[in-house]
Amino acid sequence: MSDAADKTLPLNDWHLAQGARMVPFAGYAMPIQYEGIMAEHKWTRESAGLFDVSHMGQLIIAGEGAEKALETVLPADLSILKEGRLRYSLLLAPDGGIIDDLMVTRRGDHFYMVVNGATKEGDIEYLRDKLPSPVVIDHMKEQALLALQGPKAVDALARLAPGVAELGFMQGGAFQLDGITAWISRSGYTGEDGFEISIPANRVTAVADLLIQQPEVKPIGLGARDSLRLEAGLPLYGHDLDTKVTPIEADLGFAISKRRRAEGGFPGATRIIGELEGGTITRRVGLAVEGRQPVREGAMVVDGEGNEVGCVTSGGFSPILEAPIAMAYVPTAAAVEGAGITLAQRGKIFQAKVVPMPFVPHRYNRKGAGK
Repeated sequence: MSDAADKTLPLNDWHLAQGARMVPFAGYAMPIQYEGIMAEHKWTRESAGLFDVSHMGQLIIAGEGAEKALETVLPADLSILKEGRLRYSLLLAPDGGIIDDLMVTRRGDHFYMVVNGATKEGDIEYLRDKLPSPVVIDHMKEQALLALQGPKAVDALARLAPGVAELGFMQGGAFQLDGITAWISRSGYTGEDGFEISIPANRVTAVADLLIQQPEVKPIGLGARDSLRLEAGLPLYGHDLDTKVTPIEADLGFAISKRRRAEGGFPGATRIIGELEGGTITRRVGLAVEGRQPVREGAMVVDGEGNEVGCVTSGGFSPILEAPIAMAYVPTAAAVEGAGITLAQRGKIFQAKVVPMPFVPHRYNRKGAGK
């Protein structure tokens, strides 16, 4: 059960009514599962799963010079970000470490940013400290956020919000949903096609009810969300990413835009550009683990003499592949497809091989999506 000190989400009572088992996560009481992680995982891959991600931080960043100001803390080229387009980016520390990973969208005269729930207060403090005074940061505490993910998500949502099927991957817009204006983007963190839906918290229960009335949709908990993003090869902040890791070590070099690689001007630019050119000592990779027993976060990567040379940051059993998979930081020399990796956890030795990520192919809808 959740700790009494955990904050509650706007849908807390709704989750309990759906039979959710609640656990503490990012300072909130959140649903880890309803009918079971394996069943929820497979349902999302086959149909459509509804996730409550209202713990995430939704921010509006506006005011004179907001674009240039954001480029002083993000390595993205916002000048080429078109209206309604999303971009994955990183909030960087002065030494190039990752403070958070996030999504940023151009919306008219402002930017809309979604940051991780566990880091949002620190992110807001960092942004307020770094961005100049004409730039205003609004933490949208009155907004809830839902994610509808899976191959049939579009069928379910298009009945309720006509026009959403026209969105391409990483594109968003304002739509009418249950008589209110919702900001809906074609995005998510499962590797499947799907949507994220920002709506006023005081209307989220009615919207959640409407969604699960659709035959394609079931509520899905944190447990399946984690196994889905692992299969999709997507890093989780606080596990696979933190301030000790740079974007290049994390294999997120794509988040450093071409112009920014040439010009710099973002935190840690000297180090990160140097790593782009000269490489790093360690790198995040995907691992296929031999046998049936999964390795978990914290398992050691060891060399031939048993010395620790890296670590597993995420691991579990893939319901789709029916085999254990993991992400780990390994020496760059070993970060090549097919390389054998030895892991140690709780006195047991596991053998693994470096494999490409995603483990399960992404199925994003790229129709009409701009670069």
